[in-house]
Amino acid sequence: MTPAADDPQTRAALTGYQAGALRWLAGGVIAVVLGVLLATAAVAIARDSGQRVPLAGLVVLSLVMVGTVAAGAGAGALVRHHRWRRALQAQPWRTGVLRIAGPAVLSFEPEGYDELDPTADPVRLRLTSTAVWRTRAVQQLHDAVVRAAPVGPREWVLTADGLPTVYGARAVRSH
Repeated sequence: MTPAADDPQTRAALTGYQAGALRWLAGGVIAVVLGVLLATAAVAIARDSGQRVPLAGLVVLSLVMVGTVAAGAGAGALVRHHRWRRALQAQPWRTGVLRIAGPAVLSFEPEGYDELDPTADPVRLRLTSTAVWRTRAVQQLHDAVVRAAPVGPREWVLTADGLPTVYGARAVRSH
């Protein structure tokens, strides 16, 4: 079996995921830097002219807080990217049909799955992303043939032909 990371489409999808992570990280850092620069400018203006800059404090606080959150999200995505890339170097893709049961509730039926077999269970997954656009993109894969691979004890990634990225999901324990 060929490791998933050797597939050119997988490499492109992982690169797309990494690019998104870098955009979040860079955007967050830029927002924090702009917040610090604005704070410095507002203090200099207030010191030189004796007049406060209206709403400067609120804008600075917003830039720094939102920038910190965005940078954290980007850094977390980069860590996931590294972990997923490493795991996919050892795991082959499994093809199967993706069924959507709710906004983020998925069922992956691997190739050869027989729904009439009482001992066969699909892989039940919950999408890890909370971004609406990512959730909608996965929902459009209902009944589509996708590729999925485990990248941790309870973590999976999935993609399909033509998708520019990979999507993470957690395995849900059966009741």
